[in-house]
Amino acid sequence: MTISSVSIEAGCTACGLCEQICPDVFEVADTAKVRSGADLAETEELVREAAESCPVSCIIVS
Repeated sequence: MTISSVSIEAGCTACGLCEQICPDVFEVADTAKVRSGADLAETEELVREAAESCPVSCIIVS
């Protein structure tokens, strides 16, 4: 199933793991955020890997 959206829930610890895994979609400063205009279809596998790897499970993929 193709990803239609990605969001970051409260609780992000800004560890940077998502940005390391998929820098085209995620960026981290005080907290993680999804880059505006990110191509989710092109990076779907890495987005899912980042969500599964998040130590606090705050990346929501739908």
